[in-house]
Amino acid sequence: MRSLFFLLDVLQLLAAAAAVYKQWIPNTNFETASNWDKGRVPCASDVIHFEKNKVVSVFVRSPHVLTDMYLPLSGEFMLASGAGFAAFDGSWDPGCDSGATVRFADAEHRAWFDPALWQAVSPGGELEPSGPLFSVDEERVPCRYDDVIFPPETSFRVNVDSSRQVIHLRSISLMGQELSSPEAWAGYLRGPAAPLQFHGNSTLQVTGTGCPDKSGCACGNTPDHHRICAALLRASGRQCPAPACQSPLQPLGHCCGVCGATINLDFTPDFDLQKYRDRLVQALLSQPRYTSVRMAISKVHAAQTFLGVIPRSSTPLIQIVLIDDGTGAQTGTTVEQLAADIMGDVAQHGEALGISSGKMELATGSTFSGQGESHASSRIAVGTVLGLLFGLLFLGGLLFLYRKGKLRLPALRPPQPWDRLEEPASPEQASAKGFDNPLYDVEPPSADPGEKPQEMGPKDHQVFYLNPLYDASEMEA
Repeated sequence: MRSLFFLLDVLQLLAAAAAVYKQWIPNTNFETASNWDKGRVPCASDVIHFEKNKVVSVFVRSPHVLTDMYLPLSGEFMLASGAGFAAFDGSWDPGCDSGATVRFADAEHRAWFDPALWQAVSPGGELEPSGPLFSVDEERVPCRYDDVIFPPETSFRVNVDSSRQVIHLRSISLMGQELSSPEAWAGYLRGPAAPLQFHGNSTLQVTGTGCPDKSGCACGNTPDHHRICAALLRASGRQCPAPACQSPLQPLGHCCGVCGATINLDFTPDFDLQKYRDRLVQALLSQPRYTSVRMAISKVHAAQTFLGVIPRSSTPLIQIVLIDDGTGAQTGTTVEQLAADIMGDVAQHGEALGISSGKMELATGSTFSGQGESHASSRIAVGTVLGLLFGLLFLGGLLFLYRKGKLRLPALRPPQPWDRLEEPASPEQASAKGFDNPLYDVEPPSADPGEKPQEMGPKDHQVFYLNPLYDASEMEA
């Protein structure tokens, strides 16, 4: 029975995978206790303060009695049916006898690119059940072809600061109304509510179109990767948690290293991401031995560089990330086995699935597996190849300069004494030399074999040496 419920959850998750819905979590409702500095909703004897220079959009669900309220210079109050404010008449209110100043919390810091402020939901807005699939950090924020939901009967304010001028989305639903065309969204932006709900240096743009490629579409949030990671790590002191493995993997689109496995697949035009995701979940992840393993799979763009330094282009590939939420000695072994099963399936059925090749990397547990060690060795091999390439480039540059005459190389044959027995050059010819070689212009040795040469002459004298292979008497003869 447990397996049946698990499969039902998986099928529900897969049904919604084709169209991804992400819902904004926080709100600026009057009745939300966390929106007030006292951690409670104001009562009749309280004085309510909205900061004068803060823009607010506040939804009020029910009627409230209050003593006094200071309003902002710019903002709106949206009242549900029957909601409103009335003056406190001084009657006793149980649980509200203190009378305090209660301030509305600042909502300016709630950022679009904070993954903690979004959750995956069904098309109806219900929270998706936890399952075997997860998203890398960049994809936890709405992607280019996602549908965004702001829950009905809620107010909100979100900072859309971005490294891009325009943030594209498939559709936006707010106050129970779905806006899925550029014209409908443009009309909403011209209304009075939009500037109170969205602020920042970027603009949201609804396209009304989903991903047109059956091999999947990249999320598109890479330009704001630093914003996503800064928001995600703010609560943990801006540092990633210490990994349990020696050399954690760094999946594309993820903020911190992970222990587990990554598989990168090169694909052909026949590849179908949704069908392949279904295949992995139903055939492998649904097995009882893999219940602790979670998987992220999506199309990403891997940056290509020249010699590992100069950016050149990017290549699309399918990235699979496997992590194990279990504990114990078998944690790493489970991920390794699942990764091996996936690679075996690729080797056997890859051509039919539209997969041309695959590459696996492992970093599991507290020690490396065999594959993990080969992964480390491949890094060393890459470094060696790059070093050889740089060496060849350097030698090629020297040869180019030499042929152009801009580089003079020293003679490979050392100067011989008999080369210096010729008549000394005239002063005019000597002056044409680029520099004086102390070993070139030397005096010939004395004809008297008994005379010893001066080994180290004064500063203004030239130096010469005897050649043991040279017999001066032969020259005289």
